[in-house]
Amino acid sequence: MFTRPPGLAQRLASEIEQLIGARGLRAGDRLATMQELRAQTGYGRATIGETTRLLTERGSVEVRPGRGGGLFVAQVSPVVRMRQTLLTVPQGATTVADAIALRDALEELIALDATANRTDSDIRDLEACLEVMRSAGDDLDVFLHANWALHERIAAITRNGLARATYVGLVRCIADLSVRANREPVSTPTDYLAQRLSVHEELVVAIRLGDQERARAAIASHRGDDAAAGDAADGSWLLPASVSVSV
Repeated sequence: MFTRPPGLAQRLASEIEQLIGARGLRAGDRLATMQELRAQTGYGRATIGETTRLLTERGSVEVRPGRGGGLFVAQVSPVVRMRQTLLTVPQGATTVADAIALRDALEELIALDATANRTDSDIRDLEACLEVMRSAGDDLDVFLHANWALHERIAAITRNGLARATYVGLVRCIADLSVRANREPVSTPTDYLAQRLSVHEELVVAIRLGDQERARAAIASHRGDDAAAGDAADGSWLLPASVSVSV
């Protein structure tokens, strides 16, 4: 039923969500038991458990215990259904570029809402994401996942539920499409990740201070760096070198 891409629970969760949308499954339709998922994917108990947790948190599936139980398609809200639909869009470099363009269009709204509504707990979480990015060193995979996590956590602050769901759906769509793209050796400047880290640190400072003008400047810098460097820190460094991603 499922392919077996090299990855962890998040990738399998995205693949299951894609299957739900592609097959037009309805609320209450049975997907599989935990044991069946392990047999179909070859993943271990821990990975399947984490996949199930992600899917239930996203509102995509519900777990029914006991005989005849397993994973079933949940009754989803319109915003969850929209995110699932994003995952059914044909994959490819153009799709990644389109998703990045849409995400960038929402970036300022999300950031400004964060400056207006952030709490001390929010700031602690954002700093924790930055710390993972700082400790990534030359590990691009770790840096990317921490970067995506940071953007999702910023989006979690907004009180605009539709904007949050759309933005997070786009971030996860970019992540999912990026890790599936064909990899080719790409030259990345040694100081590039440090530059990207600095941009995100400035954005978090603006959010912490509640400074909307500073947040606007940080977002402009974020988009400017993406345009100048091919958006490598958001995933397109995974794409074939011949592909030009326009942002």
